[in-house]
Amino acid sequence: MTHNELIINYLNETRRRSVFLWKGLPEDLYGWKPDSEAMTAIQMIRHVLQADYGWNMIINKEDMSNYQTPWEDRSYSNVEDEIEFAEPYRQNFLQSVRKFSEKELSNTIIIHPGNGAEKLLGNYLLRIAYHESVHAGQFLSYLRTMGVERPFIWD
Repeated sequence: MTHNELIINYLNETRRRSVFLWKGLPEDLYGWKPDSEAMTAIQMIRHVLQADYGWNMIINKEDMSNYQTPWEDRSYSNVEDEIEFAEPYRQNFLQSVRKFSEKELSNTIIIHPGNGAEKLLGNYLLRIAYHESVHAGQFLSYLRTMGVERPFIWD
């Protein structure tokens, strides 16, 4: 298995588990958040989904000075709709990952626009999955606090 295949498998497995969690959220709790500073449950889902659009721009070294997502001015509806709307952007992102050579994964420097941190491309891609994993943990905490039965993601 190549590094690309391992990274893509990791990204896909992380997303599979996230979607499983998200589908456990009752519609009447989409707007729930633990405090006034936090994202609502549906906002967190969108945050993770729309990140693929930005990650794709970053790893392809596109100009982000006038960054706007396709979610701009899009109202929230339901988890299934959010996942469906995001799918083409997810596939574009994964296609970008597939095209990188072993050499590019090991030698290409990515500069994250939010903090200026420099990372090797392969490392950066793994951190993308970690970002989603952190939000999965937060989402589990949301569900626990809401008193909602949490889907078992460890199978």
